[in-house]
Formats: sequence, structure tokens, C-alpha cells
Amino acid sequence: MPPPIPVELHPHSPNWAQAAKIEAARITRELGQSIVVVHHIGSTAIAGIHAKPILDMMPEVRRIAALDDLRPAFESLGYRCWGEYGLAGRRYYTFDDAATGVRQYQLHCFEVGHPQIEQHLAFRDYLRAHPAKATEYNSEKQRCRELHPNDSHAYTQAKAAWIEAHLPVALAYRRS
Repeated sequence: MPPPIPVELHPHSPNWAQAAKIEAARITRELGQSIVVVHHIGSTAIAGIHAKPILDMMPEVRRIAALDDLRPAFESLGYRCWGEYGLAGRRYYTFDDAATGVRQYQLHCFEVGHPQIEQHLAFRDYLRAHPAKATEYNSEKQRCRELHPNDSHAYTQAKAAWIEAHLPVALAYRRS
């Protein structure tokens, strides 16, 4: 398990979207046919809200088990592999800057059709389409950061209730 890191929330940067596209292309070039598409998810993908300056990305893959054989390819890109990391059917990877040790990317890989894909995209798209809810989520993130400024794991757990409460609405929005 990666150790918790301090929670630094930064104002949204328009550079995050471009950085996600560049990293998605780099991953796709290296892993080729295993990758179907790479989505930019999480708070860095939602304009107008604060986020940890770590890009969350979600590659959809043809076969999740095939990623285990591709571990050397991920490592050649600078990623560290963490396995399922508490979520069945996921492969989780982190990329830290070699010079500073600062986390830059997190990959949440799922096989095409995994329910987590729809949930992540629904939540992202719902907040993009509903700025008032995005602002409310931003406030919740700030509150959780104040509670857990030095523990990213506790911060994530603290905001989970808000996300779970709004996920059914986000899924209904996506399916409509």
C-alpha cells in the first residue's frame, strides 16, 4: 500500500487536461492493444474545483489479468504497481516524480464493462454539468482536508460518504 501523503488542494488548472492527454498517449504507446481508452477522472478533470495536483486516470483494458504480465512495461514508464489495492477487478499504479518523489499520476485500470468505469465517469460528468453540486463537493473536500491535512487515506475516507450519497443521482443523470 502506498503511504499516505499530505493533502494539498490547488485551484483548478487548465493544464491538467493537456497533461492527462499527453500521459494517456504515452501509456497507450507503451501498452498498445491492451488499452481501449484512457479517461481523465477525479477532481483534476472537473473545472472550477480544487484538487490535489495528482492526475487520476482510468485506462479501460481488454483483459485485466493481462496487465499483470505487463508489469515491466508499466515499470519502464516509471509506474509502481499496487495490484487491486482493495478493489476487486482493478489494477492500481502510481507515478512519482523521480527527482522530487512527488506523486503525479494515479492509474485505476479496469476491464471494459466493469461497473466502476460507469461510476467514475458518471460522477465526473454529473459534476461537470452541475456547477452548484461541484461547488458543494469542493466545500466538502475543503472540510475533509481540514480534518486530515497530512493523511490522504483518511481524507479520501472522509469524503467517501458525500460521494456515495450523490452517486445514485450521478448514475441516473448519465443513464438519462
